[in-house]
Parts: sequence; C-alpha cells; structure tokens
Amino acid sequence: MFIFTYLGSLIVNFIDQLGGIVILTSKALINIFKGSLRIKQTIDQFYTIGVTSSFIVILTSLFIGMVEALQIYHGFRKFGAENMIGYTVAVSLGRELSPVFTALMIVARNISAMGAEIGTMKITEQIDAMEVMAVDPINYIVTPRIFATVVMLPFLVALSNVVGNIGGYVVGVFILKVNSVSYIDNIKQYLELSDLTYGFIKAAVFGLIISSIGCYMGLNTSKGAKGVGLSTTKAVVVSSVAILVADYILSAFLF
Repeated sequence: MFIFTYLGSLIVNFIDQLGGIVILTSKALINIFKGSLRIKQTIDQFYTIGVTSSFIVILTSLFIGMVEALQIYHGFRKFGAENMIGYTVAVSLGRELSPVFTALMIVARNISAMGAEIGTMKITEQIDAMEVMAVDPINYIVTPRIFATVVMLPFLVALSNVVGNIGGYVVGVFILKVNSVSYIDNIKQYLELSDLTYGFIKAAVFGLIISSIGCYMGLNTSKGAKGVGLSTTKAVVVSSVAILVADYILSAFLF
C-alpha cells in the first residue's frame, strides 16, 4: 500500500506543479499580447540572457562542432564519405545540438539565477510589498523574463550554429585534411533552410518552458535560505529534463 500512496502523491504533486506553471505562463503571455510589457525590465533581461551568455555559448559550441567533426570523420572514413562531414556537422548542429546545448547552458547560467533571485524576493517579502503597492508581480517580474528568454534563445542558437560550424571546419580541413571546397560545397548543396528554422522554433519553445519553470519555482519558494537553494535546484533539474522531453516531442512533429 505504501508504494501506491507514494506514487499517488508524486502524480498529484506533478499535476499540481504542471498546472501552476501553465497558469503562470498563460498570465505572462496575456500581459505580452495586451501590450503591458515593461520595457526597462525587458531590456535588462535581454542583456542578462542574451549578451552575458554569449561567451559560454561560443565556448561550448566551438568544442561541440570540433568533437562532432572528429566523431563523424572516424565513422564516415569506413565508407569513403569523409567529404560529407561538413554537411553532417551543419545539419546536426542546426536541428539538434545547438538548440539543446544552448538551452542547457541558459538553464545552468540564467534559469538557476532566475529561481534564486525570485525566491529571495519571495522570502524577503519584496513580492508581497509589490502587491501592497498595487504592482502586479507577474507583469513586473515574470513577463519580462519569459519574453526575453523566448526572443534571445533563437539568436543564441544562430550564434552557436556559426561558431560550431567554424569549429567543425577547423578540425575537418586543417586537422583531418578533408578537402575544403568539398566541405563547403556539400553544406551549400544539402543543407536546407528548414534544418535551421526548425532549430530556431525548438529554441523559442525551450525558452518558454525553461523561463516559466524558473519563475514558477522562484515564486513558490518557502522555508528561508534553504528554500531558495531547493527552488534553484528544482528549477535546474526540472528545466533540464523538460528540454529533453520537449526535444523528443518537437523532433517527432517537425522532422
């Protein structure tokens, strides 16, 4: 009986939290469509999520492209298809690796901070003070973060695509001695626009999911400093798992 009670409580808790996240996201989206977006707070989030995250995205993408070229070369060499490395690196980055790894980097760098910052505001009663002053906390805190994450993630994915392909080119042409003309020509010939646009769609959806989870975990913080730590951990773990689940669902529908 204990195991059924435990599983039942897990399912109820999951549905409760999922419903809370959906309601919070809906309120934030309504604020956006009503045109009540707070410009200053949104620009601050554009800078935090987009500009300050660029370096870590560039660094990780460079090595992802380099590793991808190495792995593909050793597989393709058995079939004499080394010249297809460029296209394979480009399509795997555009469809899968850039959206997923960029979103995971944003989770590690920004969503964790989002949960901790909002959680601290919650336990220090700053959010209660906003409500007393007739300031809507969702419009002031949540909406700018969700909007900025949804907008900036596709731009970061575009940056990741460029840097990852540079890393793949350097390894493929200068280290593995693949013909540079064939490397570029195969990308031009076989890479389709949809390979990139579907990746940008994934990135925008990931942005909506992870920013909503981060804000929800922060707003539901309790039990002081320990609660802030728990909210931050939950925001990172739940967001990371959500990215992988959403990636499978989107891949099944888009490709």
